[in-house]
Amino acid sequence: QVRLAESGGDSVQAGGSLRLSCVGSGYSGSSLRELYWMGWFRQAPGKEREGIAIISVAGGTPLYHDSVKGRFTISRDNTKNTLYLQMNSLMPEDTAMYYCAAKSGFYSWRWNDYAAWGQGTQVTVSS
Repeated sequence: QVRLAESGGDSVQAGGSLRLSCVGSGYSGSSLRELYWMGWFRQAPGKEREGIAIISVAGGTPLYHDSVKGRFTISRDNTKNTLYLQMNSLMPEDTAMYYCAAKSGFYSWRWNDYAAWGQGTQVTVSS
């Protein structure tokens, strides 16, 4: 069973930066098919969970939600089984619980298409 664990959330002021990490474990052998697509999602209080950045195991061109383009960078290190999210120029509207997630097959922006989830890490941005 795939397990994901996020870290790196914190409270920062607007304009600041954070780097989130997500370590994957529990998948069989060296196969990354179960983690083929990995993504970062976030959920603010009272709002629906939204996908903000996704990337394939092959490390191809990442995909970003318009709200984070140019500010956030997703990357993965398959040798360390780790997914990263570098967040720059943070704004108060980025305040949310951030989750990493993984799925096999085709990419998707829909959170309920992802089978494996971490417990989340809180990011709070003050003005």
